Amino acid sequence: MKLVPRRSTERGHADHGWLKTFHTFSFASYQSSQHDHYGCLRVINEDRVEPHTGFGTHAHREFEIFSYIVSGELEHRDSMGNVEVMKRGDLQMTSAGTGIRHSEHCHGGQQVHFLQIWSIPSTPRLPPQYFTRHFSDEEKKDQWAHIVAPVDAPGVVEKREASGPAPVHSPLHLFATLLSPGKSLSRSFLQASGAQRKGYIHLAQTSGYNPKEASGGHIRVKGAEGEPIELREGDGAYIMAAPGEELTVENVGSSVAEVLLFDME
Repeated sequence: MKLVPRRSTERGHADHGWLKTFHTFSFASYQSSQHDHYGCLRVINEDRVEPHTGFGTHAHREFEIFSYIVSGELEHRDSMGNVEVMKRGDLQMTSAGTGIRHSEHCHGGQQVHFLQIWSIPSTPRLPPQYFTRHFSDEEKKDQWAHIVAPVDAPGVVEKREASGPAPVHSPLHLFATLLSPGKSLSRSFLQASGAQRKGYIHLAQTSGYNPKEASGGHIRVKGAEGEPIELREGDGAYIMAAPGEELTVENVGSSVAEVLLFDME
């Protein structure tokens, strides 16, 4: 297994007043040939939107777009007629397909902090779809919650609201955990016909927007062989693993670590 850190202080970032954002991959004015995408994973934006502001109505095509709410409330409206206010633990997935228009605004008087993630679909020109799921803190406490999976994976229900992972038209699985101090958690990469799996791990920056240094939560990530790496809030790491190879995440800090783990072809 190979682990390559992606430090928070190296991410693209911007403070627009109403929006404070980090970009793991090339996005908007931040462009990097070294960090443009990884497998089918195209965008990980860590956004904070101030009350009574947000992203006005705009168009998307093709991308699978999902929002993972960390804190606050996010109001979503789209051209399919969906209107929803999402809160902590909610996951919204829009398969843009042949084209949709949507808006996203901070709802209520508290800043909303969320991760917006885009993947590239395996099949182009799909009909647009919309899905929501909810995963409680208890479901994620010191265990992996399976929150996104390919539409044809076992246990995936292709309904607007259901239990289990949200369906995505990409070869991507997403797991999340709230790991307590002193606890460790392992996960084996999925078995597949290919010789290698791609992974990405991200530690949400729950302590606040800080582009100058990574602080707050603190985890150690390691495979069965090789040197472990340590990540602070906002840090991530590229992972190259053999199918079935095990990754272990240990919380070596003093606060709960909110960790997202991608497993991809």
